[in-house]
Amino acid sequence: MSALICGSMAYDTIMVFHDKFKNHILPEKVHMINVSFLVPMIRREFGGCAGNIAYNLKLLGETPTIMASVGHDFEPYTQWLNHCHISSEYIKTFDDHYTGQAYITTDEDDNQITAFHPGAMNSSHENSVPENIGISLGIVSPDGKEGMQLHAKQFAEQGIPFIFDPGQGMPMFNGDELLEFLDLATYATFNDYESELMQNCTGLTLDQIAERVDALVVTMGGNGSKIFAKGQCIEIPSAKAKELSDPTGCGDAYRAGLIYGIMNELDWESTGRIASLLGSIKIEHHGTQNHSFTMESFKKRYEESFGRSF
Repeated sequence: MSALICGSMAYDTIMVFHDKFKNHILPEKVHMINVSFLVPMIRREFGGCAGNIAYNLKLLGETPTIMASVGHDFEPYTQWLNHCHISSEYIKTFDDHYTGQAYITTDEDDNQITAFHPGAMNSSHENSVPENIGISLGIVSPDGKEGMQLHAKQFAEQGIPFIFDPGQGMPMFNGDELLEFLDLATYATFNDYESELMQNCTGLTLDQIAERVDALVVTMGGNGSKIFAKGQCIEIPSAKAKELSDPTGCGDAYRAGLIYGIMNELDWESTGRIASLLGSIKIEHHGTQNHSFTMESFKKRYEESFGRSF
């Protein structure tokens, strides 16, 4: 059994601004903003939501399957996936497009400004959820709009439970479209900002959103996360990070933890803590796929962080 990870594959160009954005953005001038940030540090990394989630899920010993659309420049990423023993069988290449490109600038408060070129992502609807390959769980993460809608419907038609994870793709959808995702999905996950957008767009409260799915997960960075399930709100503490190096990809790491917990039928208290610890391990490293661990060391750190085992 495996998880099908639908979403973006991208090259991340990550830049670090050694100051705070708020010191250079004048609130009274946001209607005519013109700013430039000096970024002496720059890195190019493998990224994209699907790639990041799959990488973290593989570290946990699972067998993730990626379904994504990429461009003619994807070969270096293919080599990396092969090195990580992650299948690229359902990654479709479009020779007339680039792979998605993210340009991310992070300040000293871990705020981020991102520019994203979707490239081949816009052709994601030309990929279909495969049948009869042992998929036990799916996730619809940020991707091309038509692709996200199509894949959600295909998961539902095949009776495969899936997580709706719109992320930074949420502005592509209106309220009715977001409600349709909730009607199809088994689980939904947002960060705290996205949860506010979801409420504004749909007119629903968090409790009302939670009533439409088996579980609603809202992450709040260093303040932990909340899981709304079976009429309860479960508070998940954050795991203490050894250092705060780079927040890029922490949400994807968290989502890999959710997938692991659901696939292994763990309770939500354990699932949320596994997800939290994955996010903390990720933030200690630059880039989204440069951290590693053994399951033995992960379980030991889990016990040290939360005083319990799973």
